[in-house]
Order: sequence, then C-alpha cells, then structure tokens
Amino acid sequence: MSESIIELKNADIYQRETIVLKDINLTINKGEFLYVIGKVGSGKSSLLKTFYNELPLISGEGTVAGYRLEHIRSKDVPYLRRKLGIVFQDFQLLTDRTVYKNFEFVLKATGWKNEKTIRERIQEVLAIVEMNHSEKRMPHQLSGGEQQRVTIARALLNNPEIILADEPTGNLDPETSEALLRVFMEINQDGKTIVMATHDYPIIQKFPARKILCENGIIREIIDNKDLIDFESLLDETE
Repeated sequence: MSESIIELKNADIYQRETIVLKDINLTINKGEFLYVIGKVGSGKSSLLKTFYNELPLISGEGTVAGYRLEHIRSKDVPYLRRKLGIVFQDFQLLTDRTVYKNFEFVLKATGWKNEKTIRERIQEVLAIVEMNHSEKRMPHQLSGGEQQRVTIARALLNNPEIILADEPTGNLDPETSEALLRVFMEINQDGKTIVMATHDYPIIQKFPARKILCENGIIREIIDNKDLIDFESLLDETE
C-alpha cells in the first residue's frame, strides 16, 4: 500500500490577501514523481512555497513529511525544510565562494561539524550529478546547466525525503534540459519523491510522469493526451 508524504485537504493558498489556488485536495505518495504544470502566474510556485512554509497554510489542512502545515510552529520550520531539497530556476548559489564552500556553508548551518564527513558528503552528492570536477570552481565559471546540476547536488546534501524543483529548466536550452531531467529521473528511481513545477511542454512529453494542472485558481489531474494537448495550447497564449 502506498504511503503519502504530502497531503492537502480543502486547502486555499494565498499570496497576502489574494487567493491563488482554492479548495485543493492532493495526495503525493513516497517515491512519486509529480509535475505541477500551468502557465506563468497560475500558482505553481505558490503551491511549492506552501510545501516548505514560505507561504503559511491558513485555510484547510496539509501534511508534508510528517509536519502539519496548519499547526507548524516557527521553530519547527527549519526541521521541516531539512526534509526537503529545493531547486530554484535561478540557482541561488553564493557567488563569492567556490562550489565546495557553498556546500560546506549549508552543511555547517545544519549542524555538520566533522570536516572529513563534510568532505565525503560533498563528494558523494557531486558524483550523483556528475560534477566531481567542480569543487574548486566559482559559480560564474560554470555554465547554466552545470550550475543547475550543482544546485541539485546542494539540495541532496542532507538526504531529504522530497525534492521540490521550481522551473529548474526555465533558463536552459532543450539539450541541457533533457540532460537535467535524466538526473532528476535517476534520483527519483533511487526513491526520492520529486515535485517539479514547470511549463516546459517538451520535457513533460519526453519524460512522462504524473501531472497536475494549475488553471483558473484550481488544480486538476491531467489524465490523457487530450488534456496534455490542451495544456500545450494554453502555453501558446500570451502569458
């Protein structure tokens, strides 16, 4: 029997006083790969931000990695986020230090102290994304695709249960995007739950997985190819 790791019940998501998505009922099981698709501004990022409590859940019920979102205390938010690895479109690497120092900063901030253990973990996650050579390089010395691979590795540092990826291919060319998706798929095959917000239609076609669509303030499951074709036509409209 599948075990849920993210669940929302009758949840409304707000940006300040504005409702973005309403009456969400969603269950994501451990080990699942889920695309959250929709036009720019449809609420994809807001949904992910709710999962890591950047947007507090003030209406309805929600559980992420064992934490109840509607009751979570501020002192518990860092512990929730340690169960999550977050990958952003714009990388958000610290530009004044090497890849190794970026990773070391994250590990020390989350309680790692032993230098040997820190080095071993950094080497492990860089190997997963095939960026072993990048430890001493500065972010500006990496291509966009390399920076995103490094960002994925950083998200894996604390062995999270869930990876949340917000438009991770948004700044990348098609070939680089495909290579990146192969990395995500391999991570998913190793048992990680992945939730990816995207409006990259070719990627969705080439790497099929479960899909939900954010549209007109609600979410709905995308079941068949007709729904996916309808989604493609949405993206052709002015955003």
